[in-house]
Amino acid sequence: MDKIKVIITNKQKEIKIPTGLRMLIRRCCNAVLTLEEFQGSVEVSVTLVDNGQIRDLNRIYRGIDQFTDVLSFPMGENGKYDTDPNTGAKILGDIVISMEKAVEQADRFGHSLQREVGYLTAHSMLHLLGYDHEDNGLQRLRMREKEEKVMLLLGLPGSSSYVIEDEDE
Repeated sequence: MDKIKVIITNKQKEIKIPTGLRMLIRRCCNAVLTLEEFQGSVEVSVTLVDNGQIRDLNRIYRGIDQFTDVLSFPMGENGKYDTDPNTGAKILGDIVISMEKAVEQADRFGHSLQREVGYLTAHSMLHLLGYDHEDNGLQRLRMREKEEKVMLLLGLPGSSSYVIEDEDE
């Protein structure tokens, strides 16, 4: 991989963006591309939004009128990407993260906001590279393994499980 340009835009005001989070997002994008042995220069856009904004995007682009944590908008298919005529970089696409949902999920799963945003970034980057998990099969498992490998590389390992324990048990 030659050069990576990650354009990060904060379009929400609900959650204060912690120091270092933008750098973490960039490192996460880089780690996924390195893990996947991606060749060439790339551009990725990451937009931080609130729940209302991501719900609107989910409804408009996926026909699902509900909140979600992250959306991916790939600009390529089958390894072919649009290129920036000025730089020659491959334009991978757009990642949209709901910061409100990220905070909620970090609390629910008992880990840091940094880990949650890193995980969502890794997950979305894999989508931009053509991975899918809609069939709940082998590709979902492969994505999960790659996401966790990136988290380990970044020093943000997860807990042993994403299962939420009932307090009554």
